[in-house]
Amino acid sequence: MVAISLMVEGQMGLTWQRWQRLIEAVDGQGFAGLFRSDHFTNPNPPDYESLELVVSLTYLAAQSKHIHFGPLVAPVSFRDPAMLTRQAAALSDLSGGRMILGMGSGWQDREHHAYGYPLGDIPTRMARFEEGLEVATRLLHSEGPATFEGRFYQLHDAQLLPRPQQKLPLLIGGNGPKRLLPLVARYADIWNAVFLRPDEFRERSTLLDTLLQKEGRQPADVKRTAMQGIYFGKDSATLDRKLEWRHSVPELKDKSLDAVVHTLHTEKGNIVGTAEQVIQQIKAYEEAGVEELMVQWLDIDDIEGIQAFATEVLPHCTK
Repeated sequence: MVAISLMVEGQMGLTWQRWQRLIEAVDGQGFAGLFRSDHFTNPNPPDYESLELVVSLTYLAAQSKHIHFGPLVAPVSFRDPAMLTRQAAALSDLSGGRMILGMGSGWQDREHHAYGYPLGDIPTRMARFEEGLEVATRLLHSEGPATFEGRFYQLHDAQLLPRPQQKLPLLIGGNGPKRLLPLVARYADIWNAVFLRPDEFRERSTLLDTLLQKEGRQPADVKRTAMQGIYFGKDSATLDRKLEWRHSVPELKDKSLDAVVHTLHTEKGNIVGTAEQVIQQIKAYEEAGVEELMVQWLDIDDIEGIQAFATEVLPHCTK
C-alpha cells in the first residue's frame, strides 16, 4: 500500500479561509499529509493571492493533529537556509515531529525579478543549493557548534538550539540524474520525484540506489515519494466538468471524455479518471516503488472532491 498526501499550489489564490478549509478536509481523513508550494506568484500573469509559507505552516501545525506537512519545496534562492532550518525545527517541535523540510534550488524567473532576489544561471543555482543543503544538515546533525565557509553561506560556531525533539526529515525534490540525484544521495532523507511516470520513477530510483551506495548509504536510508498531477471525479459527469478546460486546447477539444482521459494519463502522465481508474493508476506507482504519493490538487475550492477522494479512493490504496 502507498501513503497518499495532498499537495496544493500556494500561489494559486490560497487565502486563510481556503487554507483552513483544506486543513479540516485533510486532517484525520486518511491522508498522510498536506504539502504546499513556496512561491510569491506564478511564472506568468495573472497574479493571485498567496499565503506566506512559514506562517501558513505554523497555523497548520497548531490546527492539525494527524497529518505531516511541509513545503514542496522551499527555494534557497529566497529562503536563507539557516533561518529556514531554525523555522523548520520549531515547526517540528510545535507539531510533535510532523514537519518535513523540503528544500529546492529555485527556478522561477518572474518571482525572483519581481521581488529582487537574484536567481542566477543553472550552475549558480545548483552550487547555491548544495551549500544550502550543507548548512541545513550541519545545523541539524552537528552535536556541537557548526562552521562552514561557502561562496553563498557561512556558519561560524552556529548551534541549533533547542535541538528538534524528533528527527526533522530533509526532503529534496527533482529528477535530474547528473546534478539533483547525487545531492539526494548525499543529503536527503526523502526523495520526491516530480511528474514522472511509474516506469520513469523506477529507473531513477534504481539510479539513486547506486548513488547512495557510492555515498556509503543504503537504499532504505532515503524514502521514495513522488508528486503527480491529478484530475479526479466521483463520477463521469463530475470528471467531465473538471476537464471542461480541454475544449480550449486544440489537441483535446474534439476528443471524447474517455479519449481525453487516456491522453492525459498516457501522454501527459497525469492521474486522471473516476475512482476505479485512479486506484489502478495509483497502484502502478506503488508497484514502481513509490512509498508516498503527493497528488497535486489544483482546485483548492473543491472540498467536496477531496472528501469523495478520501471516501472512494484512499481505503483501496493507503497504508
